[in-house]
Amino acid sequence: MSQSDSCIFCRIAAGEIPSKKVYEDEDMLAFHDIHPAAPIHFLIIPKKHLVNLYDADIKEQALLGKMMGMAGQLAREQGSVDGFRVVINNGRVGRQEVYHLHIHIMGGPEPLGSRGPAPLKE
Repeated sequence: MSQSDSCIFCRIAAGEIPSKKVYEDEDMLAFHDIHPAAPIHFLIIPKKHLVNLYDADIKEQALLGKMMGMAGQLAREQGSVDGFRVVINNGRVGRQEVYHLHIHIMGGPEPLGSRGPAPLKE
């Protein structure tokens, strides 16, 4: 793991700052957001310091796929069984606040946002 001493997510991944872990392996860490925007809201981060998707290249393809692949399993384990939202904020214009690539997973028992759930297809 390459680490930036000033990066809060690198420090969380290194165990220097406590977090409420959802999942961890040698490549990635998932933990609850400290300011949840939904009843279920956790982040998935690579342990390797990548600033954002601009830093990710073909070498990180397997890691990014693994992170996305775990999203559904972890959302379901956290109780989001009827759907969830996946958000990656990228760069200043994309409203990224922590400059370490992270995926927001948000869900819960009720629809997210103000438009309500998508209609059921028959």
